[in-house]
Amino acid sequence: MHPLVKLAKDTVELYIREGRIIDVKDEDLLPELKERAGVFICLKIHGTLRGCIGTFQPTEPTIAHETVRNAISAATCDPRFECVRTEELDAIEYTVDVLTPPVKVADKSELDPRKYGVIVKAGGRRGLLLPDLEGVDTVDYQVSIAMQKAGIAPGTAVELSRFEVRRYQ
Repeated sequence: MHPLVKLAKDTVELYIREGRIIDVKDEDLLPELKERAGVFICLKIHGTLRGCIGTFQPTEPTIAHETVRNAISAATCDPRFECVRTEELDAIEYTVDVLTPPVKVADKSELDPRKYGVIVKAGGRRGLLLPDLEGVDTVDYQVSIAMQKAGIAPGTAVELSRFEVRRYQ
């Protein structure tokens, strides 16, 4: 198990079981976990989404700290789901996606839903969809889902950005 996945798992289990937040010590971290990046944590049970929360840009001092914050949020704050219950912990599968900085693109021709995630922006609304998601096979579908998540009406002109992820499972 990759150290980031273990950190996400340990974080959720400690928080759900004991209400405590894992203490990340910078001196104990691998160099790659000391970097800064946006991080998404997805929880699944038997392949079905159970929670997914993340950050577009880093908000914490390290990837490890970002993982802790977002793992707790994925387990307790995803508005689509109830909070994770203790009896579910053994069945949860974790995915940690570390995002590269977003790059603006001129149009949809620069997107690929298998390789790039997408960020759509219109006014003050932003929506993000991770890359390489099951069932998301076209750029138009990827962009439409991101727009829907942001509450942007279909047909609205949007600014597009793309990013890549390092995915750990």
